[in-house]
Amino acid sequence: MSAAPVWSVDPRTGNPREQVAVEATAEEVDRAVRAAHAVRDALADRVARAAFLRAAAELLEESGAHIVEAADAETALGPARLTGELARTAAQLRSFAEVVDEGAYLDVHIDHQDGSRTPPWPDLRRYKIPLGVVAVYAASNFPLAFSVPGGDTASALAAGCPVVVKAHPDHPATSELCASVLRRAAARTGLPEDVVTLVHGFDAGVELIRHPLVSAAGFTGSVRGGRALFDAAAARPAPIPFHGELGSLNPVVVTGAAAAERAGKIGAGLGGSMTLGAGQFCTKPGFVLVPEGATGDQLLKALTETVSSTGSGVLLDHRMRDAFVAGVRERAALTDVVAPVTPGAAGEHTVSAGFLTVPAARLAAKGPHDALLEECFGPVTVIARYTSVDEIAAVLARLPGNLTATLQTATEGDDPDAARLLAALTPLAGRILVNGWPTGVAVAPAQHHGGPYPATTSTSTSVGATAIERWLRPVTYQSTPEALLPPELREDNPLGLPRRVDGRRA
Repeated sequence: MSAAPVWSVDPRTGNPREQVAVEATAEEVDRAVRAAHAVRDALADRVARAAFLRAAAELLEESGAHIVEAADAETALGPARLTGELARTAAQLRSFAEVVDEGAYLDVHIDHQDGSRTPPWPDLRRYKIPLGVVAVYAASNFPLAFSVPGGDTASALAAGCPVVVKAHPDHPATSELCASVLRRAAARTGLPEDVVTLVHGFDAGVELIRHPLVSAAGFTGSVRGGRALFDAAAARPAPIPFHGELGSLNPVVVTGAAAAERAGKIGAGLGGSMTLGAGQFCTKPGFVLVPEGATGDQLLKALTETVSSTGSGVLLDHRMRDAFVAGVRERAALTDVVAPVTPGAAGEHTVSAGFLTVPAARLAAKGPHDALLEECFGPVTVIARYTSVDEIAAVLARLPGNLTATLQTATEGDDPDAARLLAALTPLAGRILVNGWPTGVAVAPAQHHGGPYPATTSTSTSVGATAIERWLRPVTYQSTPEALLPPELREDNPLGLPRRVDGRRA
């Protein structure tokens, strides 16, 4: 039986563009993983790793026009958006090169022998080492920044882990281009090309998570797909860490004082955020608590104007388009749900943005309206109209975990509800915003892109410098002769690493 072809498809028409590859068989996945495992020692040199990451960024930029053209043809995200994403991806690679150069991620601790303590301390030296081969499952909505050359891959390589990427079927040609860039960057800096390999196909993804030489996995995608892989990772004879980003509602609470102060501005800002990228950002504000009454009505008026002026859009593929159309139809049919601007199908290949409203009281207890508390991927948000802060608290108590949670509060004068509501939002998400919008995730050392389940399956971040920690584990050497210690732990610190010695930063 011949392997199934992998086609690049134009989401604007639904027509195949070209055959890019064939789906990997179990034997081909095995070869890819074993090839990656065989070259893991080549990544031990921190200087070479940093040079590799910088070369990858440079080569991505050199190939940028070609990559953006391919990605636009496969995702319909548009050249402007993709050019920005390419710049972000290159910057992300360079930022991890800086992390590797600095070496603080190794978290070196040295405690010298101390017989005066009770009980006595032996000589203890601790740092972190790479886990091994990492499986990366590419995202649909970010064909660069969260896919083959994206944050999971960059952080794993920075940690010293070779990577096998399972390409997303929505952008296989872009994936092949980016994989070739990474492999050329490896060769340019004297590393084996197999520090990065690429496989295609659903079955290949299943084989990858089960392979005994895969030591960890990173995933960005749906709750259903991510949960299946998470369970498979846990069910292995030797379970492995699975860092999955699965889904997020990204709730927003607008206080009464905020609505009274700037209802129009908030409504317009919400409309811009929830329609950005045709509503396909993982941080799209998908659920908003707005006060009943005149100020809340003004907010909805501004939201209506903004959303109504947004043109129809193309989603990443027709399967997602069909799921969006069915999802909004199901939600709009619920009792007391109104669609001031009706979202749904705009044409054979496009969708229109819109929003739904519902009394918050309908969501305070379990029932058929629970569908409104689940992410609907695409340009739609749900507005829950509340009558009291207690009603807000009751609804928030029913929300699942999220990547973000946002509080819109008064910017001038006192807002009596702000502190209580911020405290209620904090347990729900990994990033808490005040008077902003969650779309857009800065690649910064203090960033956290993660949250309670189902937003993510671990407490780690997939964006920012600390994303490297997912692919490392600590090891302590006790009473080990200097000659046998790794260079990172030797007394004279030949690598010049930041570290703590006897509890003090050295």
